[in-house]
Amino acid sequence: MGAAVAAVDRAAFVEWLERVGDNALVLGHRVSEWCGHSPVLEEDIALANQALDLIGQCQLWLGLAGEVEGQGRSADNLAYLRDAAAFRNVLLVERPNGDFGQTLMRQFLFDAFHIELMRALKASSDPRVAEIAAKAEKEVAYHLERSADLVISLGDGTEESRNRMQKALNVLYPYTGEMFHDDATDKAVAEAGIAPLPSSLRAAWDATVREVLEAATLTHPGETYQHGINGAGGGKRGVHSEYLGYILAEMQFLQRAYPGAVW
Repeated sequence: MGAAVAAVDRAAFVEWLERVGDNALVLGHRVSEWCGHSPVLEEDIALANQALDLIGQCQLWLGLAGEVEGQGRSADNLAYLRDAAAFRNVLLVERPNGDFGQTLMRQFLFDAFHIELMRALKASSDPRVAEIAAKAEKEVAYHLERSADLVISLGDGTEESRNRMQKALNVLYPYTGEMFHDDATDKAVAEAGIAPLPSSLRAAWDATVREVLEAATLTHPGETYQHGINGAGGGKRGVHSEYLGYILAEMQFLQRAYPGAVW
């Protein structure tokens, strides 16, 4: 057990690790749904690789969560044997793919947050967290570069592509606030120096989003209702939309139907 674990409530640390890992797992699964269905072959391959990056990151985060928890659960156990209410991903990443524009906008809005988180985590008081973040940062930086370029290209493209990107932005922006909402778990790991408060990442995210939206000639939605913060719900607290259930039904079927099955 590292010094950082001793300095923070173990349950809070595990829950925080599950949040980071679940975000990568659920978004990775969502992106993988485009495999064989993308509008062009190049995008099909790019999205599949992105999904692999995210699921690889998830394996590291959930693996560490199992180690810190100390109950013998592996990354596979946490991914395939938890029910929806035990998942801690934000609502944004479980939103449906929709059309290609919605998939790209969801990716961009998350990537702009994800890169700031990975950069901050490289200074974590827990060396294992810092090590995972340093590895993931390289992949996440590429994800952001790619999603931002495509949002700009489509936003500043044809009338139809711009309309689709604006619609996607308007639909998804109300799910972004949850990423920056501080709760007791966030405060516990921040006080231990393991991770930054999510709210501290908001200014950098805002700057990136505004810069890209301006280049894409898209209208920023401004202050809007935020799911997971206003009213009931919130994926970070285990209150999810119906979409996560469908994701897990597909993702967990083999392990649930054939417990303990291995290749």
